[in-house]
Amino acid sequence: NSNYVFSDGGSRGGELTLDNDYSVLRRNFWLVTDNAFKNAVEAITRKRAALKNISEPEALADLWPAKPVQHIQPIVRASVSADAWTHRVRDLSRVFASHPDVLSSGVNFESSDAMFYLVNSEGSAIRVPDRISTLQVRAAGQAKDGMSLRDSLVFPVLDPGNLPSDADLRKQVEAVAQNIKAVSQAPVGETYSGPVLFEGVAGAQIMAEVLGPQFALTRRPIAEPGRPAPFLPSEFEGRIGSRVLPDFMDVVDDPTQKAWNGIPLLGFYEHDYEGVPPTPLTLVEGGKLKNVLLTRQPVRGSFEASNGRARVPGSFGANAASITNLFVKATETVKKEELRARLLKIVQDRGKPYGVIVRKMDFPTTAPNDELRRRFMSAQQGGGARPVSTPLHVYRVYPDGKEELVRGLILRAFSVRTLRDIVAVSDESFAFHYMNTLAPMSMGGTGYVAPTSVVAPSLLFDDVELERPQDDLPKLPIVPAPPLSATAR
Repeated sequence: NSNYVFSDGGSRGGELTLDNDYSVLRRNFWLVTDNAFKNAVEAITRKRAALKNISEPEALADLWPAKPVQHIQPIVRASVSADAWTHRVRDLSRVFASHPDVLSSGVNFESSDAMFYLVNSEGSAIRVPDRISTLQVRAAGQAKDGMSLRDSLVFPVLDPGNLPSDADLRKQVEAVAQNIKAVSQAPVGETYSGPVLFEGVAGAQIMAEVLGPQFALTRRPIAEPGRPAPFLPSEFEGRIGSRVLPDFMDVVDDPTQKAWNGIPLLGFYEHDYEGVPPTPLTLVEGGKLKNVLLTRQPVRGSFEASNGRARVPGSFGANAASITNLFVKATETVKKEELRARLLKIVQDRGKPYGVIVRKMDFPTTAPNDELRRRFMSAQQGGGARPVSTPLHVYRVYPDGKEELVRGLILRAFSVRTLRDIVAVSDESFAFHYMNTLAPMSMGGTGYVAPTSVVAPSLLFDDVELERPQDDLPKLPIVPAPPLSATAR
C-alpha cells in the first residue's frame, strides 16, 4: 500500500494514556492497529485501481532486501533536572532585560529521552536509545525604518552534559543581544552581484541547507491519472557522474563518526529506521556526483540496495533518507587571510566598490510563517523551487580592508547549481549541528527529526546575487515598550 499518493491517508499513531494501566494501554494499541490496518486496506485497494489506468515505464520492486539484524541495547535514562533547567533558562533569558533594543526574546530547553524499537517479519529486532536535547535562544528587534530584525542560537546535543558552560552560554546570549543592536543601527544593504565569502559557520550552513537535501533520492509516487502528486524530486536524480562541485572538492557522509576534532557529532547511529547498518559513503569525488542516499525503497538508476540512510518517516508511506555527518573536504585550500585577499582581488578586477562577507545564516530559520510563505512565493515567481534562508550577519568589505555591517539583504536565485561557482575554500573547517526535520528551513518543525552535523570550510563564490526584499515595512510602535524589570521607571 506504500508509494501511493493516498498512502498517508491514515494516522501513523495514536494517543496513549499517561497512567500505567495495562487494560487501557492494550485498548489504545488495539485501536491504533485497527485504524492502521483499515487505512492500509483502503490505500492498497485504491492503488490497485489506479495502476489499472496507468502504464509504468519501468517496474520497480516494492522493497530492497536487507540482512536481518539483532541489536538490543539496555534502557538507560539520562538525568535531566527540570528545576535546574528552569533556573538556568530564566538566568539566560534575564540577559536580554538590560538590552532595550531587543523587543522580544526567548530561551527554551527541550529534552527527549526515548527508545526506538523495530521488529519485522524478516527477523530483525532492534532497540536503541533515541534521545536529543536542544537549547534555543531567540531575539528580535526593529530598525528605525520599521524593518524587523532577528538573531538566534541553537545548541542540539545527544547528551545534555555536552552543552557549553553557563559562563560561555551567557557570553553567547549577550552576543546575540549586541548583534540585534548593531544590526538595527546598520545601513540597509544595496542590491549586489559579485564575489561573496561565506565565512566560518556560514559555509557549513549553506552546505547543510542547499547541498545536503539533494543527496536523498525519493521515488515518485503513483497517482490518479490526470492528478499529479505533490512531488519535488532531487536535482541530483539521474546525474551520477555529473559535476556538482568544483573538481577540488569531495563530500563524504559518515554516520560511524562520533566526534570530529573533539567535538561530538549528532549524526552517529548503528542502524537506521529500517534496521540497515550504515557505512561511510563518498557522495562527491573530484567534484563529480558518485553516490546518493538510499533507503530500502527502490528508486530508478543502477542501485541495488539501501545504504542505511532511512532516518525519518517520509511521504507516501515510506521512510526518507537524509544526511548524517556530512564532511565537505577540498584538495586545494588556502589560509583565511589568502581567502579574504582573493575576494578583494576579484573586487578590484571587476571594478566593484566592495565585496561581501556572510558570517551567519538564519538556518534553521526563526522567521514567522507569513515571511516564509512570502519567500516561497517570491522564489517560485523567479523560477526557483525553494528559497534559501536569510543571511543574518552580512558585511561589506572595501579594498582597504574596512568592513561595514549591513542589513535587509536576501539571496537571489541561489541553488545547488550555484555551488559549482566556488573558487576557493579555507584550510580550516567548521562544525554546524542542527535538527533536520525535512521541512525547508524551519527551526520550529515538530515530529520526527534527524540529528545532523555538517563539517565544511569557508567558501568563496565567484558571483552571488543579493537583493532587498520587496516587503512592506511595518510602522514602529506608537508608544515605547514597557520596562522589562519591576524596578524600572
